[in-house]
Amino acid sequence: MSRDLASTLRGWIAQGTPVARVLVERAMGSTPREAGASMLVGPTRVHGTIGGGRLELDAVEAARAMLERGEDDWRWDVPLGPAIGQCCGGRVWLLAERADGRVAEALDASENGGRPLVLLFGAGHVGRALARALAPLPFRLRWIDERPEEFGEASVGDVEIVVSTDWEREIAAAPAGSACLVLTHSHALDSLIVAAALERGDFTYVGLIGSRTKRRRFERAFRDIGIPEARIGSLVCPIGDRGIRDKRPDVIAALTAAELIETFADRTARVRPLYDDATGEVMHERGQHERFRRSA
Repeated sequence: MSRDLASTLRGWIAQGTPVARVLVERAMGSTPREAGASMLVGPTRVHGTIGGGRLELDAVEAARAMLERGEDDWRWDVPLGPAIGQCCGGRVWLLAERADGRVAEALDASENGGRPLVLLFGAGHVGRALARALAPLPFRLRWIDERPEEFGEASVGDVEIVVSTDWEREIAAAPAGSACLVLTHSHALDSLIVAAALERGDFTYVGLIGSRTKRRRFERAFRDIGIPEARIGSLVCPIGDRGIRDKRPDVIAALTAAELIETFADRTARVRPLYDDATGEVMHERGQHERFRRSA
């Protein structure tokens, strides 16, 4: 994650370590990482990845050589074929640049602008497991519960903890396209939060822990207050229901994290251009053709 890279970069700079940021400026066809992927390279350390393999090994060596020569940047075009012992078949354009505070700020800006907000309501067993599972993923996680003791003392990474009963404010303040996960200690509170999220109508994902029986009961209540059927149908409940019958919190959390990644990746894919592997020209936009739509 870019924020992790930015933090590490600032630490290396403070230690006086010369460091290069290697960036995938452009990617065409089948490649190990997407455009925008970065890693940090120091004289003896590497942090992050641009995909591993020979590509990354050569990039690390080139970045270190650039630093030793005292240069500020270096670019190269890499076909991912037999010449470097990889068979991806695509092509990447890499930039190595001497990294400083400006690069750290750019990494922070990239991270803050690209991560969807996830509101996680509830700090019980599954809530804690979800916080651990989501913390390293490309989301901005805001974890809300009125009981400070439930958060525990264990670090869960880059997570914003909010001790509050003002769930209405949290729902109202979330930007369009956010996600909402509801796992509180109260079914009545669950119902209020989910209803508010569905009434807004612009959350990408609204998920509720529970059974199908709980879902049916909630659906009746939502119809009674006039929530449109399409919005009720968009509710994900049970969360993490991927055909695996396992109620352990960490398993539920892993399955739900996969669900969120899939949901937001699909949203991005609908607007991401597809390229001809040979020419690099845009062929069409994903989502405009039936063969790229996800099956129901």
